[in-house]
Amino acid sequence: MNCLFKAAVATILTLVVAQMSFAADASVGDTAKIKRAALDYLESQQLVKPEMMKRSLHKKFAKRTFWNSGGADFISENNYDGMVRLAEVYNKEGNGFPKNPRKEVVILDVEGRTASVKLYADDFIDHLHIVKLEGEWKVINALWQYNDISKHIRK
Repeated sequence: MNCLFKAAVATILTLVVAQMSFAADASVGDTAKIKRAALDYLESQQLVKPEMMKRSLHKKFAKRTFWNSGGADFISENNYDGMVRLAEVYNKEGNGFPKNPRKEVVILDVEGRTASVKLYADDFIDHLHIVKLEGEWKVINALWQYNDISKHIRK
């Protein structure tokens, strides 16, 4: 039991030190702006607000996921223009998300002008790369998957 307690304390201390090093590299203002970029990306789809999507994304944005069709894996991609169109139509009928949708942003790392974020929504998870250019934080990459990865299989 004593060994388990020591291991738990060591794990907690490691996490605290890691969080402190992250916090030292990101100002409170930057952290809020990183979170806002991630939320704009998601909420633009939930609220049918393409202007929010435009605000959140860098023009060279790329979004990828994996699929399996007939036993073969492949990657599909989307871009800035496609995501703006998605924000215009995805939840237009109000049935793309639940009434009180999940939107949880976890900032995994900030180093200088780059950040890694994990965004949890109801049915999917996005791993976002966010970059600070000309004083603004913009989502430049997204790799996503359904929470239930069996949904990635196309028959």
